[in-house]
Amino acid sequence: MKVTVVGAGAVGATCADNIARKELAEELVLVDIKEGFAEGKAMDIMQTASLLGFDTRVVGCTNDYKRTANSDVCVITSGIPRKPGMTREELIGTNAKIVETVAKNLLEHSPNAIIVVISNPMDTMTYLALKATGLPKNRIIGMGGILDSARFKYFLQQAMQCSPNDLHATVIGGHGDTTMIPLTRLATLAGIPVSNYLSEEKLRQVAADTMVGGATLTKLLGTSAWYAPGAAGAALVESIVRNEKKVFPCCVSLEGEYGQNDICLGVPVVIGSNGWEKIIEYKLNSEEQEMFNKSADAVRNMNQVLDTIVA
Repeated sequence: MKVTVVGAGAVGATCADNIARKELAEELVLVDIKEGFAEGKAMDIMQTASLLGFDTRVVGCTNDYKRTANSDVCVITSGIPRKPGMTREELIGTNAKIVETVAKNLLEHSPNAIIVVISNPMDTMTYLALKATGLPKNRIIGMGGILDSARFKYFLQQAMQCSPNDLHATVIGGHGDTTMIPLTRLATLAGIPVSNYLSEEKLRQVAADTMVGGATLTKLLGTSAWYAPGAAGAALVESIVRNEKKVFPCCVSLEGEYGQNDICLGVPVVIGSNGWEKIIEYKLNSEEQEMFNKSADAVRNMNQVLDTIVA
């Protein structure tokens, strides 16, 4: 098994570190455009191998996509990160050209790879990767919903003082501060609805905190978060390479599901060795469906900007 991570910044390096520690690949290639950067990150990770007890071979390279040949999974984290006050959508102009180039370079050397997109704005970058590569839809997966759901569980855990591992909570829709939909109605603690423990007002606050979870961290850190995004990317890779069939909320191509077409948006999917294998359709109530439709409209408007950016 061979995995490539493109972008050796904080998110990419954290994702690579998690992949190496979990021994998800025999070889892990870290790629970056900055001279020596990926090589240094790879060497640093490899120097933890004897301390942490993993055998994954991590190598780095500067824009040499030949080194990525025959990768089974490729993770794209390339692009500029958010700064305080920026929305994910404001990154589209710069990151679209980067993601398109990276995806095509990867597939030139690994035509059978599954592509995982982390770059923002993630929904639009996933849609771009699908259209630019012409790959079967199951081989293009946007990671965002996994991260958003982890943040949702964090805020629920803080409110309930429980173990986050006992929570089941899902965020669907777009990976944006105004487009994501934390499904508070369906969230449970050990099978019991969280509404049994939290007031409606508190649940609204949890949902609101979740939606600006990334922006909150960006304000505190001065740049985008990396620990949770990197771990979320690695969790997605793990379900692919180990064929775990886990259900994750991921950004995938919709063809009628949830009432939407020609768009990549976050919905629960089964993740296995073929990429995403099945969409799970929750029975949304009218309010939730309306929010999902509005989320789709907002993402579709962003997608239309691609026509003026990408040749």
